[in-house]
Parts: sequence; C-alpha cells; structure tokens
Amino acid sequence: MWSPAPAASFNPSNGPLYAEGMRFVDARSDSPDARRMLAEYFSARELSFTGGTYRVSTPDPEVFVPPAGAFVLVEDDDGAVVGCGGVRRLPDDERGPRFEVKHLWLRPGTRGRGWGRALLAELESRAVDLGAATIVLDTNATLAAAGSLYRSSGYVSVPPYNDNPNANLWLRKVLA
Repeated sequence: MWSPAPAASFNPSNGPLYAEGMRFVDARSDSPDARRMLAEYFSARELSFTGGTYRVSTPDPEVFVPPAGAFVLVEDDDGAVVGCGGVRRLPDDERGPRFEVKHLWLRPGTRGRGWGRALLAELESRAVDLGAATIVLDTNATLAAAGSLYRSSGYVSVPPYNDNPNANLWLRKVLA
C-alpha cells in the first residue's frame, strides 16, 4: 500500500513530486473524508455552473480501486483534508489502456501554491502505474484556471469521448 511522501519541491519536468506543505493519501471515494470533499466539489461546481443545470454524478467507488483506478485525498501539513481526485479506467483507445481524471478538487484557500499541478501529476502517475497509455478528462471551458493547468501539463483538445452534460471541453494526454 502507498504511503504519504514527505513534502518536497514540485518540478513538473521531473515527474510527480509533492508541492510544499501537502501530501497524498490513498482513500476510497466513499470514505467520510472523500464524501466531504466530493460534496464540496459538487456544490462549488453547481454554484458556478453556467449554461444550464449542473448534473451531479456520484462516482461508483469500485471504479477508483486498483486495478480499475485510484482515488487520493490531499492533506496539508496539519493533516487536514483539503482536496481529492481520482483516475478510472475507460475502454482502451488506439494506443492501449486509457484512464480518465475525475473530481480533481482543492479547497480555494490552497490554490495558487502549485498543489493542483502536483495533484494532477500524482493522478497521472497513478494511471501510469495501473498501465495507462493515455489519459483523458472532461471539463467546462468556463473553468479557465483548470483549462490552463491541463493545457500547460500537455493535454490537447479531442472530440467528445462521453456525453457528460456538464462538459464542453474534452482533453487527452499521451503518457506512454
């Protein structure tokens, strides 16, 4: 079982390390802390959603358990849970095993520290460990900071790969 790594500097060119003051902890997406983080995520998305009604889709916990996927909580130095995210396997694409980033979320007070980039890199690393050749995600173009993070991390636009009514932007990154 994976255990939290000590805080270190995050350097995206050297792979997934950890931003100062944070660590990742394996969790089930139906654990109390994960449910709390997901509730905050869904609430924030509902409140800021434009272009219709935001549709909440609670994740099936089994799709975030190896070898189908992984789910992590983000803790700060005080051990407070401040975010979450997961990866889950989708049907293979032309490059082989494909995984999807889901529910990448950090509390607003933690933003601007590189933690989102570190969390994304950690999720990508988990997907690679599970065999991913590519990773995809869907988002909404109104989430400008998220879109900027994804594009600066090597994601490129692709045609829609699902029918998520909350998404209007689909992205993909080749991992292997």
